[in-house]
Amino acid sequence: MQQQTAGLDWQQEGQLSCLHVTGHWTLHQRKPDLLEVWRKGGRLPEQLCVRVNVTAWDSSLLALLRRIRYLAYEAGIEVNLQGLPAGVGQLLEMAQTPSTQAQAEPKTPLNRVAQFGAGALRVMGSMGRSCTFIGQVTLALLATARGKGRMRASDFWLALQQNGPGALPIVALIAVLVGLILAFVGAVQLEAFGAQIYIANMVAIGMTREMGALMTAVIMAGRTGAAYAAELGSMQANEEIDALQTFGFPPLEFLVTPRILALLVSMPILTCFADALGILGGFVIGWGMYDISATQYINQSLVMVSSIDFFIGLFKSLVFALLIGMIGCYYGLNSGRNAQAVGQATTNAVVSIIVALVVSDAMITVLCTQLGI
Repeated sequence: MQQQTAGLDWQQEGQLSCLHVTGHWTLHQRKPDLLEVWRKGGRLPEQLCVRVNVTAWDSSLLALLRRIRYLAYEAGIEVNLQGLPAGVGQLLEMAQTPSTQAQAEPKTPLNRVAQFGAGALRVMGSMGRSCTFIGQVTLALLATARGKGRMRASDFWLALQQNGPGALPIVALIAVLVGLILAFVGAVQLEAFGAQIYIANMVAIGMTREMGALMTAVIMAGRTGAAYAAELGSMQANEEIDALQTFGFPPLEFLVTPRILALLVSMPILTCFADALGILGGFVIGWGMYDISATQYINQSLVMVSSIDFFIGLFKSLVFALLIGMIGCYYGLNSGRNAQAVGQATTNAVVSIIVALVVSDAMITVLCTQLGI
């Protein structure tokens, strides 16, 4: 019965007093008062021996040893722990090690030159991580193309359903409204010359070359890019990505590849859908306000739009799909491990995607202009 209780008493070992910890030191056991036992020790030597001989223990033993060390520290006594169960020593060292934040020395304010240098280093580090991520994603896509990628088909089809049919309603609404706006703004100017029939030309070329792909990409940036960043950021915060790496699953092939491939498939289809609905929106203005018949409008649109214009829009949609998928996944995988960091990563992803879309669209347009296409 004595073995089932928690024991704490002083025992004389030669000329020295030693504090013995015995019995069951668990949460449900009744334990002696440490302060009362400590006072019974009287005047203690500069070195104190604490001998541990327990039959069962849990966090109660760790708390006791921590308190003994604290009392000895206040009294200026060095503690020598003996007979510790396996693992207790390491746990005590972990509890005694100060946090990184506590170890960090207070930062001295930097001058302007040092601040500029620190900012430049951060930018270069971010560029290096971005280039590494792009290279890793490229290798993962190539491995998938060769049939060696570790991507689940169910993940691809789920992402395709979310990016394709799930995005049709909002893409349809925005495309029709953009076509209406283009036709209405152009008609106000064309009406002064009696050239309302050219509303069809303007809407057709504007939707196929520029607005169809760009507006679809902006919608997908706020809808899909943010979703990718939030999903992967939450997985990062919950240490699910670390678990995948521990079990030998490459996160890029397992998480990023199906999402990017789904965007590459769905974006051209959504762009064609947006082009058609944008032209339909322009027809509503032409027919409703200027009595342009459906036959006239369709013929004028077909005469104006060439296959080159159509394929330029599709090429832009593929570029935009890569930008949305890679930037969204990049910010998600590099997110912090708390809710605030996930929200910040989502915001940064959407802003970066929209900036990248506008810049890339401008570059492609300038290049096509220089090439005469």
